[in-house]
Amino acid sequence: MNARKIIVQILDNVFKKGAYSNIEINKFLNNKNIDNKDKGLITEVVYGTIKYRKTIDIILGNFVSHISKIDDKVINILRSAIYQMRFLDRVPSYAIVNDAVNLSKQVAPKLSKFVNGVLRNYLRNEDKNYKKGLSQRDSLAYDYSFENWMIDLFFKQYGKENGIKILKGLNSVPNVTVRINPLKGDYDEIFEILVEAGYDVEEGQISPEAIVIKKGSSIEKNSLYNRGFITVQDESAMLVAPLLNLEDNDRVMDLCSAPGTKATHLSEILMNSGEVIACDIYDHKLQLIKENIERLGITNLTTELSDATKTNSKYINSIDKILLDVPCSGLGIIRKKPEIKWNKKSNDLNEIIKIQKNILKNAWNYLKSGGELVYSTCTLNKKENEEILNWFVERNSDCTIEKIFFGNADNIIYNDNGSVTILPNENMDGFFIGKLKKK
Repeated sequence: MNARKIIVQILDNVFKKGAYSNIEINKFLNNKNIDNKDKGLITEVVYGTIKYRKTIDIILGNFVSHISKIDDKVINILRSAIYQMRFLDRVPSYAIVNDAVNLSKQVAPKLSKFVNGVLRNYLRNEDKNYKKGLSQRDSLAYDYSFENWMIDLFFKQYGKENGIKILKGLNSVPNVTVRINPLKGDYDEIFEILVEAGYDVEEGQISPEAIVIKKGSSIEKNSLYNRGFITVQDESAMLVAPLLNLEDNDRVMDLCSAPGTKATHLSEILMNSGEVIACDIYDHKLQLIKENIERLGITNLTTELSDATKTNSKYINSIDKILLDVPCSGLGIIRKKPEIKWNKKSNDLNEIIKIQKNILKNAWNYLKSGGELVYSTCTLNKKENEEILNWFVERNSDCTIEKIFFGNADNIIYNDNGSVTILPNENMDGFFIGKLKKK
């Protein structure tokens, strides 16, 4: 299967079947018959086409009537070809058109002339002003390729200046960041090993445990990863576990744990002392946690199959510290999962808020008096974030919000209630963190 056919197949699976782009890409790229050059092209074109789908569809709307009525595979042939011609310069335009036409002959022979006509028409109008006549909001939708409701949400909640920062940040290409495992090695030693192995690395923006991989081969195939010296984790997520003032004999719970990246961080901070309980609703996801436990050399962590929305009476008033990274709308991680732009609907947000409130209420019952709870999400939506904490504090007299401070980075917002919002950039996901104390 050639590269363009794989690209279109992945796009079809993502747009039509709701598949996750990263999983689909990995599934196809594990094929040993694909060379590295094609792997790079496939990854770039798939992520780029998903990211800029709105922009591309506005352009195609100038040459095609009723995009929604066109065969799925054909529209994805057109989308990926437009993306390559408009955003990349690796392949000449004539070659992109020829490849697209040839592929359309395989998947929809009767539409190959249509594909040829649309793409050649685009080439004749490549410099056209496609924003002409668009409203200010639609112009933003064209520039940054977001649904209008998301633009409205970001601007209304965070203001125009931060709203633009969010749109730009969510379109940025993410660097890979790794967390050092102190059970296996120290920061300077691992940093130096990565440099010697040919990686272009730099220190994290905020976390003292973060190393940013600017350039280099797949870190998950490196022996440092396989031997448990490092864990791939976004730097925003690395800030959560250290906020709990962990002590040697603490009993700690990560209530929504899989794949266990934060739970294993708790174990590393505790240096394998105390007890960490990692819960998740799906058994197959607990297996991922167990694999990480073994890789990292962790001995104080146990897993439990548990539904966080239901009260587990055996834990009432028995936990010292709780990490609560609740299910959320995921609007802060669009730079890694661009399909969220298109598969998330505004009404989805109301349903998830009910779940978040329910989980927080249960977690609070597990916490001992004097205990701490850190609440986090990877979304940018105040209704799932600071408004949840405000709602909870108003209804629970034994709860106070503790103030968090991470320094003066330009992507940190310190909220009025003491919580923190992290705006996305090339090194950090959009994120929210709040800390609660039980009297």
